[in-house]
Amino acid sequence: MRTTYDTTKRHILDAGQKIIAVKGFSGVGLSEILSAAAIPKGSFYHYFGSKEQYGRALMEQYVEDYLQALDQVLQIGARPPAAEPARERLLRYWSNWRETQAGGEAMDKCLVVKLSAEVADLSDDMRLALCAGTQQVMARLADCIAEGIADGSLQVGLEPQKTAQMLYQLWLGASLLAKLQRDRSPLENAMEITLSVLASP
Repeated sequence: MRTTYDTTKRHILDAGQKIIAVKGFSGVGLSEILSAAAIPKGSFYHYFGSKEQYGRALMEQYVEDYLQALDQVLQIGARPPAAEPARERLLRYWSNWRETQAGGEAMDKCLVVKLSAEVADLSDDMRLALCAGTQQVMARLADCIAEGIADGSLQVGLEPQKTAQMLYQLWLGASLLAKLQRDRSPLENAMEITLSVLASP
């Protein structure tokens, strides 16, 4: 019974994410979410008390999925320890970011870039969900940078937390500029800076 509940809830979230990734949260009405998920209004309210609650659940699900994918790329705490140097894992993450944000598929775009400014003023619950998610992303990046210092693939002088925050902020800003300009050059510039910051010893 629980499996069916969770599966249906996930289906509603996935259906809404596809259109919210294109139109934003405010630009999508409840009827559009219902239509995309092919459910009646009563079913929606069985899972979510309001559109705002739905939005928070959507943010939390997005963060959970993103962190799972990030853990696979960075292999933080892998058992046995990852054979690949941490620097290579970090650069693969940023390279993947560059390609997905430069691509044309809305579903591949970062929802933090798409929705953070909008939901920060719209809903404290959604803002907090995204804020907590970004903090977890930066913590994982910092852990990987610390691994790189330990395995000798990164310079000893790097400060993991500050470096992770700076790079994450850099890529969020580059993604926003690439979206505004419809040009991938901000992402290419971000990659150049990242390669410089994460230079081999």
